[in-house]
Amino acid sequence: MRQAIPARANPPRLCFIGFGEAGQAFARGLREAGIAEIAAFDIAGDEARVREPAQKLGVRLAASLGEALAGADFVFSAVTAASSVEAARQAAAHLAAGQVFVDVNSVSPGRKREAAALFGRDDGDYLDLAIMAPVHPKRHATPCLVAGEAGPRFIEIFSDFGMSLSPAGPEIGAATIVKMVRSVMVKGLEALSYECFMAAHRAGVEETILASLARSYPGFDWPVAVPYNVSRMLQHGVRRAAEMREVALTLRELGLDPAVTEGVVAQQERLGRLGLRLEPEMGMAMLDEVDTALAAAESDGRYSQKL
Repeated sequence: MRQAIPARANPPRLCFIGFGEAGQAFARGLREAGIAEIAAFDIAGDEARVREPAQKLGVRLAASLGEALAGADFVFSAVTAASSVEAARQAAAHLAAGQVFVDVNSVSPGRKREAAALFGRDDGDYLDLAIMAPVHPKRHATPCLVAGEAGPRFIEIFSDFGMSLSPAGPEIGAATIVKMVRSVMVKGLEALSYECFMAAHRAGVEETILASLARSYPGFDWPVAVPYNVSRMLQHGVRRAAEMREVALTLRELGLDPAVTEGVVAQQERLGRLGLRLEPEMGMAMLDEVDTALAAAESDGRYSQKL
């Protein structure tokens, strides 16, 4: 019997459709793990935020989608939620048998299934991959769930390059449903942290609220968690709002009214649009700067209190 050749001895060739934060983080980690041939296509490819990281990482930035896909074994789609199905549609026109389309976008299971339906028998395989934590600092080693018929093969190959992959089953949507439902709590807790403690800050009762919550939730470090949660909203709120719209869609697909989740969309976008970059180490003092920025944004008409 012929002995299997280790994946590292014959590394796969990769392509990224969309080369933003997630694509760059995965590409950097996988290159360091031993994958040399990586191409990318991004509609903002002429902009420094895409062009310069690609040059530093040695990623071939293609002028067209077809050029980027040519020769790739695995194609990672990491675009905006609104563009995910269209990206799949365009890629399906170019992919050949043996190429695998890996959809990492934070969209509802219904959108993943809609995208998967675009791939015929000769258009390569489709994988539903859900990134289950922030891509920094672990980059490609960030825990992920994988769903689809090509899942076992993908896990076998990429685990050898340091990816942290768990199977979610053969059904498309089985990975992303976990991410979407989990986000109800994770992104919702961020928004609740902001809303509760901004109210406490304005009312001058922060210490009283902290003491009360410490009694109700022993072991939960609110003075650390709240600044972290607010900082995440400031940095990623616009993108998180887009994801939470997909979470709301997921809940509707499950027959639930996403009343709370729709409020989280508004709060995430409100803070994300402020353009502040505050570090969690500031502690509760960051609420002063957020309050000042909110007042300025509302007074100069950048947006109203109700988005």
